[in-house]
Amino acid sequence: MTFDNFKVGVQQASTLETALNLKTAKGPFYMELFGGSPDDNNAYFFYNGAMSVLDPYIKSGKVIIGSGQMGMDKVSTLRWDGATAQARMDNLLSAFYTDKKINAVLSPYDGISIGILSSLKGVGYGKGGTPMPFVSGQDAEVPSVKSILAGEQYSTIFKDTRSLAKQAVAMATALLQGKAAEVNDTKTYDNGVKVVPSYLLQSTIVTKDNITSALVDSGYYTADQLK
Repeated sequence: MTFDNFKVGVQQASTLETALNLKTAKGPFYMELFGGSPDDNNAYFFYNGAMSVLDPYIKSGKVIIGSGQMGMDKVSTLRWDGATAQARMDNLLSAFYTDKKINAVLSPYDGISIGILSSLKGVGYGKGGTPMPFVSGQDAEVPSVKSILAGEQYSTIFKDTRSLAKQAVAMATALLQGKAAEVNDTKTYDNGVKVVPSYLLQSTIVTKDNITSALVDSGYYTADQLK
């Protein structure tokens, strides 16, 4: 059992699509892409899901990847490490954005997003009339939720671990009772030997507008945790 990780990537990119108003705005908009750790299979689902949304805009020229760096072989972040992401963002900004501004950054995970934001703030984004680019994320970690509330990170994806635990118990119980575990996907997880039957849970887009309803009212965090 897991979350629908291709859809998570779709959701991450969709938040940037909405923030930039890509469906109707003329553009062009400058964006950079970050991927997860290359040794984590989930990272490829996130990236491929996101690119299913962004690729048409890139091909049309409405979105420009200023560095030209695309593909997990070029944009991955070993061990999902925020410091590694920050160092790469530093390099991108100094090499490709001395005479133009970046509008958005696809980030697959909140810890990476925090590193990206630190790099952006270090060169003056978010102050002095220079707006912070729209930066995505994932996991609704407390530092990133606070960053969203502060108007820095734009979005994250909430994956309710309570639902994951509940489904894990239900599937394990069924197997222990000699029954078939409930699945809802028999196409996605091909390990090279077989397609592994899976139960894919749904995730929730979180922006500043719905933090309270998604994270506090649901009981996942208390309001005090996010102050």
